[in-house]
This record gives sequence, C-alpha cells and structure tokens, in this order.
Amino acid sequence: MRKDGRKAEELRPLSFIRPFNKYAEGSVLISLGETKVICTASIEESIPPFLKGSGKGWVTAEYNMLPRATQTRTPRYEAGKIKGRTQEIQRMIGRSLRGVVELSVLGERTIWIDCDVIQADGGTRTAAITGAFIALCDACHWLVKEGKIETFPVRDYLAAVSVGIVNGELLLDLNYEEDVTAAVDANIVMTGKGEFVEVQATGEGGPFGPQLFERMLSLAWEGISELLAKQKEILEDLPYEIGSGHEK
Repeated sequence: MRKDGRKAEELRPLSFIRPFNKYAEGSVLISLGETKVICTASIEESIPPFLKGSGKGWVTAEYNMLPRATQTRTPRYEAGKIKGRTQEIQRMIGRSLRGVVELSVLGERTIWIDCDVIQADGGTRTAAITGAFIALCDACHWLVKEGKIETFPVRDYLAAVSVGIVNGELLLDLNYEEDVTAAVDANIVMTGKGEFVEVQATGEGGPFGPQLFERMLSLAWEGISELLAKQKEILEDLPYEIGSGHEK
C-alpha cells in the first residue's frame, strides 16, 4: 500500500465538474486526488498566419500554475517570460488534442484551451490533458449547435496518466511525493483506440530496459482505460458519436 492508501495499480479519486465557467464554450474542473485543474475552451475566429487560406482550423493550449497551487508561493510569470517547463507542457497539451481533432472540419478558427492549475500534487500535465478533452468536446458541440461547422470534429477519446518506478515498485498515477523520488517516470497520452499520441519517459536514476518500458506502457493503458470510461460517462449527454461526427 502507498502512503495515501492506494494499491500500486490504482488511480487517485477522479471527479469532473462540468460546466465550470459560464462564459467559456467548454469548461471543466478536473480533480485527480489533490491535483485540481480548471480547463476552459474558447473559440476565436482567427488562425495562425501559417494556416491562412488552408481552410483548416487550429487547437492550441496555454498552461499556468497559480501562485499558491504549491506548498510555497510561485511568482506569476511576466509577459514574454514563460518558463521553459510551462512552454513544454502547453505544447504537449496542444499536440495531444490536435491528434484527435479533424482540423479541416473546424474551418479557419482556433480553439484555445486554457489549463489553470489551482492545486498541484503531481500529474498536473496529465490531468490537464484529460480535463481539456472534455472542454474541447463541449466547445466543438457549441460550434455545431451554432451552425458554424457541419459535423462534430473529434475523432477519438483522449486521456493521459503518469507511471513510474518508486522504491523499486511500478506505480500508476504518481502524486508529488512519488514523482520527485521516482527512479523512472513517464507521462503517457493515448486515444480511445489504444493508440499513442505522446510518450515522455525519463530514467532519473539511470537507464531502463525495454521490458520495464513495456510494463510501464501496459500499466498506463490500464489507468487510461479507467479515465476514458469516466470521460464517456461525463460526455454521455453529447448528441454525437465521437469518431463518426454524426448524431447518435
């Protein structure tokens, strides 16, 4: 048993509050244990310059950790001075979401996903991706409902989880205490079909072999399958079949 009472292969308690923001086209508060992230999706009728004239849309993300999301206060970043870690995480969120969206269906508009961590206890990027997917789906529903696009553009479900080796044991969904002591840790992003969108793995305590990596991927899929099941439950009221673009 882990310090928080979980088994090695057990996720932290998961919950969604949806909608969470009355103004955003899509919003959710995801809680994964003591990690809490507000994810909002906003529609902007413009696209990056490199997409002008392509007929395609764009999905991008910003990630921010509020000053007292951690045990000690972290200063807010100044404009134009975003930390490298923050840039890496928001690019990861954007890439992951674009992996399951048919951008040509969006038309020349952007869906902005803002992920604001209000409390951090490890796994903030994976929680952000899992919650952002819910907000993205609601924003896409809004686009269809308002007649701005004809079909629902989300091709598959998407969720993410962390796995790692702590004190010689393979664990799922690391909290902060486990994450900072992990000899090996990884963040895995997968679709509902079990395909990988992104894999980040680091041997903090030294190299690791392919057999261990396969075990990590297998455990990650077990956890992601649970997250996907919860997403499907939350999105049951969507009138569209995710993947087909058509109404149920």
